[in-house]
Amino acid sequence: MTIMLAGRPDPVMCGCDGAADALIPVDEALRRGLALATPVAELETLPLSRAHGRVLARALRSRSPLPRFDNSAMDGYALRLADLAGPGPWRLPLAGRIAAGDAGPPSWPRGSALRILTGAAVPPGCDAVAMQEEAVAAEGAVTFRRRPVAGENIRRAGEDLPAGAPLLPGGRVIDPRAAAVLAAAGMGEVRVRRRVRVALFSTGSELREPGERLAPGQIWNANRHHLTGALALPWVDLLDMGVVPDDPAALLSALERAAYGADLVVTTGGISVGEEDHMPAVLARIGAGIHVMRLAMKPGKPLTIGQIGGAVYVGLPGNPVSAFVTWHVIGARIAEALAGIAGGGLRKTLVRAGFARDRVPGRCEFVPARLMGLDGTGIEVVESLAGSVSHRVALLAGADGLVLIPADCDHVGRGDLLEFIPF
Repeated sequence: MTIMLAGRPDPVMCGCDGAADALIPVDEALRRGLALATPVAELETLPLSRAHGRVLARALRSRSPLPRFDNSAMDGYALRLADLAGPGPWRLPLAGRIAAGDAGPPSWPRGSALRILTGAAVPPGCDAVAMQEEAVAAEGAVTFRRRPVAGENIRRAGEDLPAGAPLLPGGRVIDPRAAAVLAAAGMGEVRVRRRVRVALFSTGSELREPGERLAPGQIWNANRHHLTGALALPWVDLLDMGVVPDDPAALLSALERAAYGADLVVTTGGISVGEEDHMPAVLARIGAGIHVMRLAMKPGKPLTIGQIGGAVYVGLPGNPVSAFVTWHVIGARIAEALAGIAGGGLRKTLVRAGFARDRVPGRCEFVPARLMGLDGTGIEVVESLAGSVSHRVALLAGADGLVLIPADCDHVGRGDLLEFIPF
């Protein structure tokens, strides 16, 4: 079945391949950026306790079975089924007790049962554990009302993972789930890629830090704080260079310092075609190789992607929503690729438009949107936030993500299926 997305058939793409004015399609810009992003090669060995959030350098296999031994899944009684002869109920003397961490007896008398607690090693010869709710213990013996089946309430060695089985793939971020797997498998140390070195600065003589007094024509710097927050990641080593004024010499010096030793240089502002947009000339002077300029994207048309020496360069627009969108859609994906994170990329879901609007085709549009709940078919409905333009940063705080309107779409109708990129 072909799904119609805002009036055009799948596959789900930005739809800007035929964009005019030599604008680069978003998908192509992302492909070019990722092609520049060779994962950092240096590795380091860390104790698991210090590796949370880091990126595994290579695939790991389990060194031993998990669990390592047969153990009880319940608090109950270990027994031999052969000892439950004839019709029930059956009464067996208790020959001992095994708790988690106990070595357990090397043998135990036939015709008896053992008290066993959850996680304890199953003793030799035991072929079932009767849960305590189905037994009655009194005066040194236990009575069973039901005969268990073979293997009941026993976790077998290796049933989670056999020895030598794949544990985690290379490129996996060590999140809480991965850390639990590594710990359960006894991995006290792991090899990870070193952190990605990111140098960041904002351009603009008008920019001041939040809390500072503003002179006429000045504004507070939103982009710096958005990006330092977005880059506050365990696999990033961030150099925050603050604000550089709109002066070619100052920008050149800052760019040289940023590129020295960095894997990724990120700037905001100064990359368009205005009289004070000096970054294109500065990039040319420093010998940067430019692979992307002028995207078929709204907001975010003046995004620049290139290389300065050994560093990847991402020049984001100065308008806050433009900077946010281009970083979320493209810049963050490049950073993930440099870190060697496997399976990265945008998370996308299909949603149904809870709004209608006409638009001029030509660029794919990423609109801040809010989730409104499910429709009758179980698909999320989204409402676009009114007046979604590049300077209205306040809209982002109320948005749940970005809804993508394809470049070739001239009208979105209520109920149309669209792509949604959650934050």
